[in-house]
Parts: sequence; C-alpha cells; structure tokens
Amino acid sequence: MRPLPAIAGSALFFVAAPCVVAGLAPFLLTDRYHLPLSTVPGFVPAGSILVTVAVALLIHSFARFALEGLGTPAPVAPTEKLVVGGIYRHVRNPMYVAVLSIILGQALLFSSGAVVAYGVIVGAAMASFVKLYEEPTLARRYGAEYEAYRRAVPGWLPRLTPWRG
Repeated sequence: MRPLPAIAGSALFFVAAPCVVAGLAPFLLTDRYHLPLSTVPGFVPAGSILVTVAVALLIHSFARFALEGLGTPAPVAPTEKLVVGGIYRHVRNPMYVAVLSIILGQALLFSSGAVVAYGVIVGAAMASFVKLYEEPTLARRYGAEYEAYRRAVPGWLPRLTPWRG
C-alpha cells in the first residue's frame, strides 16, 4: 500500500474504532459529560493528563502504522511491514493501552463507576482479541521477526528503555 491510501485508511479506522470505543461509547454510557467534573482531589488533573498523553500516543501509533508499516490497524488492510518503531519499541499494544488509558482518564475526570466497568469489559475484549487473533496472525505473517519482537517487548506494560532489535 502506498503512504497516502495507508494514511487515509488509518484515519478512517481511527474514527471508526478508537473514537467510538474511547469517545462516543463513554459519552453515551453516562451523561456525566454534562455535569461538573469530579470533586475528588487530584482526579481532574490526573484524568486530564492521562487522556491528553494517551490521545497523543494513539495518534503516534496510527501514524506509525501508515508511514512505517504502509498499512492500517484494520485487519482488512494490514501493514506490509511489522511496525516496531517509536512507541512500539516500548510496548507491543500501544493503541489498546492508549484507548484504555483514555477510558480510565474519563472515569477519573467524571468520577464514573460506569465508565470504569466499561473499561474493564473493553480491556477483557481487547486482551482476548490480541491473544486469540492478533498474536497468531502476526506470528504467521512475520514469523521469526515477530517472535523476536514479542519476546523482547511486553504487550501491555511498557518497558522503560526502548527495544533496539
């Protein structure tokens, strides 16, 4: 895939998946967005920082797929190359980690137990999808290259130093 179609496809998938899962669904789940922010000390700044950093990492991750991998995160238009640069040197699943962080950040911002519960369900679905579909698919597609990457870079909790594989 050429860079322009990869960028367009990634942008479309960005709106269709993480914007819906981390934005629209929590918004529809609770109308706390229309109420004052949390009154629990520290929740608003922590939630704000979490959401801001996670959105930046999510955009970075999508850009890596389009520009480094020449594809999209969507299973119907996968990357031509294994994406291992940028934030992917620290964690294998930065998109999922970012989406869950955005959900958690919103739960803090609005002191919403419903959004926390939603985040737990989304996290379980993501972990299952990674284990049952993504990892086997990447192992078949990229073979030894993916296995070396998988052994060196954690899936969910980022390593502090970047992998130099």
